[in-house]
Amino acid sequence: MTDTHSASSGPLAGIKVLELGTLIAGPFCSRMLAEFGAEVIKIESPDGGDPLRHWRVLKEGTSLWWSVQARNKQSLALNMKTLEAQQIARELALDADIIIENYRPGVLEKWGLGFTELSQINPATIMVRLSGYGQTGPMRDLPGFGAIGESMGGLRYVSGHADRPPVRVGISIGDSVAALHGVIGAMMALRHRDVTGGRWNGKQGADCVAGQGQMVDVALYESVFNLMESLVPEFDYAGVVRERTGGALPGIVPSNTYTTSDGENIVIAGNGDAIFHRLMLAIDRVDLAQDAELVRNDGRVARTAEIDAAIGAWCGEQTILEALEKLRVADVPVGKIYSVRDMMDDPQFQARAMFEQHQFEDGGAVKLPAISPKLSLTPGQTQWLGPRLGQHTNSVLQKMGYTETQIAQWAHDGIVRLDAKN
Repeated sequence: MTDTHSASSGPLAGIKVLELGTLIAGPFCSRMLAEFGAEVIKIESPDGGDPLRHWRVLKEGTSLWWSVQARNKQSLALNMKTLEAQQIARELALDADIIIENYRPGVLEKWGLGFTELSQINPATIMVRLSGYGQTGPMRDLPGFGAIGESMGGLRYVSGHADRPPVRVGISIGDSVAALHGVIGAMMALRHRDVTGGRWNGKQGADCVAGQGQMVDVALYESVFNLMESLVPEFDYAGVVRERTGGALPGIVPSNTYTTSDGENIVIAGNGDAIFHRLMLAIDRVDLAQDAELVRNDGRVARTAEIDAAIGAWCGEQTILEALEKLRVADVPVGKIYSVRDMMDDPQFQARAMFEQHQFEDGGAVKLPAISPKLSLTPGQTQWLGPRLGQHTNSVLQKMGYTETQIAQWAHDGIVRLDAKN
């Protein structure tokens, strides 16, 4: 890791992002922008910083997750309860191309950092606001985590087996999906700003030159809801409520998870009409391959249990390697359900360079997930791992024009926090 922010050559080089948020949705959104070259300044509380620093598996008190979630970001430790810190944040916000925040609605307004207030000065202000329920509506002020978004957005209801309570996906998918919506919204807003006049020139009145900024309002539950396929028209038109179906996709047959003789789990997607025919031949069920009722998906849906039983019986007689080989030879979409151990050893992951090797400051080695998506001309890069708390406080403030004497006094007064290693 380095204490200096080097110029980036990524596709977002020159774009300034201010991150005001903690944990997952907001920080993941700005993380992706940082990976592709944006200069991201993350404001953290001097009292411990982002709580994610202490989540899950730790190395010397700092989360390994932090290495990924905060890579390429600059940490500015400000006590936002003070007017001085709020003024510093305001200066950064007015100079930023994009502001990303995931506090409860109303928090930024209390600090004088609301979208309306900022855009009255800088009409090109782009603010991405991620919250549980959005910036409007009767639930806007309620706390909303990813788990709540997944539940309200419909994902939890359809996850799991029909005879058991709903289950969660093993990651914070609601937060991450909202973050991706935030990135998409930010890029569209940036495009609109640029075609309507571009970045603000810092002047007011008749001398002001600026494109049109806007607020990107991302609700966690709506981001999850956006993934729910045909849920709404099926209910509205046909009264169908999609229920939990375990490892299968309802109404798309066959597409399920099966267990092999060595106890491994395998996913087989044989729902295309031609693929189904090849699959039945591969599992030695010529009778089903030639059954006229099963030629199309609508016919197969009525006999889902029979088809799944045939595939399950065949898988139960094969090892995972045997099943994969036979179905791949038959050109049937198939895959083992991977653990992280499987990923690390997999030739496809290796061929696509999906792991990056890095070093902590103490010299210890660590692998991180590589950056996605892969751009052929301007790929993303990891310039440094997640920073120490306040690692860039001094450099950011000096770049803003504040003197070492001012910064030292603020540190003494608890307004900012300086990194002891600087």
